[in-house]
Amino acid sequence: MQSKLPHIGTSIFTVMSQLAVKHNAINLGQGFPDFPMSAELIECVNQAMKDGGNQYAHSNGVPVLREALAEKIHYLYNSQINPETEITITPGGTYALYTAFTTIIQPGDEVIIFEPAYDSYIPNIIINGGVVVPIALNFPNYTIPWDKVKAAITPKTKAILVNTPHNPTGTVMSPEDVLVLQEIVLSNNLYLISDEVYEHLIYDDKPHETVLKYPALYKRTFIIYSFGKTYHCTGWKLGYCIAPEHLSKEFRKVHQFNVFSCDTPKQLGIANYMRNKEAYLTLGNFYQSKRDYLRSLLKDTPLTPIPSSGSYFESYSYASISNESDKLFAEKLVTDYGIATIPMSAFYHDGTDHKVIRLCFAKENKTLEAAAACLQKINL
Repeated sequence: MQSKLPHIGTSIFTVMSQLAVKHNAINLGQGFPDFPMSAELIECVNQAMKDGGNQYAHSNGVPVLREALAEKIHYLYNSQINPETEITITPGGTYALYTAFTTIIQPGDEVIIFEPAYDSYIPNIIINGGVVVPIALNFPNYTIPWDKVKAAITPKTKAILVNTPHNPTGTVMSPEDVLVLQEIVLSNNLYLISDEVYEHLIYDDKPHETVLKYPALYKRTFIIYSFGKTYHCTGWKLGYCIAPEHLSKEFRKVHQFNVFSCDTPKQLGIANYMRNKEAYLTLGNFYQSKRDYLRSLLKDTPLTPIPSSGSYFESYSYASISNESDKLFAEKLVTDYGIATIPMSAFYHDGTDHKVIRLCFAKENKTLEAAAACLQKINL
């Protein structure tokens, strides 16, 4: 059989997690919380099952959840979204990304992405017959080189993908960034896929520059979200896509013949729980305290932080310690120091290596303390 992804191997997250298990190491590599989710949300789902919400949901998502999301969007961003025609519930954000690519890509279409990049982007584009056009973010601040974006546009360019807050770097787009992006998308008749799964995990009093604030840009955009990131339940694999009606209509054509519908009681439970606005309004402060605590624990190590303003990741340079590859350095951290991280080169198609590792701070304080104790030994 000829592989559709001949150059794609095992995910770096799987590799590092397996190493962590093998060496009984603390895992700050894969991005998931190690603390309990809301007992109230669990009870909401439990009650939905008891009340009979156990059969197929509407393919687009249970109406009460889509209505709750539309209300939330209006409350946060003063944007009017039609829950009937513009919101589709999906089994996770990555699925929504794949479906958006499948909706718009024809063989040979070019898609611009920014690296370092979440590892699903490139395979999603390739398997749909698209051509990846990677543009490296400016190191070490990971800003977008808009001059290079404009130069990369060709008659075959179909779409641009952005991610804010950004995984893996934790950077966030500014209003100026979005205005430049809007001009590029509209003047070249492109589509935009905006990965906003970390919308509530944003710090230092910075606003989230969602595409929903820009009506002209929104008309050509698929916006991707994740309940797992917001409610500490990554294993539930539930997310959603917001797109204007003409794009949602085509998105749903693909969706209905793939998964058709998502887990009914979880949708009902989340819809009920969403009345608790504080659960997402306080999320930024909660995770910022985690980020700051990890920084304080590592301040006396030779690792140098590359500041994160969003997501639950922060990157650290080890260039003052070693000149070895980041992959080798990350492996050594597992085997010699008992701590699993992710080498940043894994997020580049060509393995670009700036001597940087990524840490996840979505952990209990005791986990962060134990991880820091491992990393502090690097001084020895």
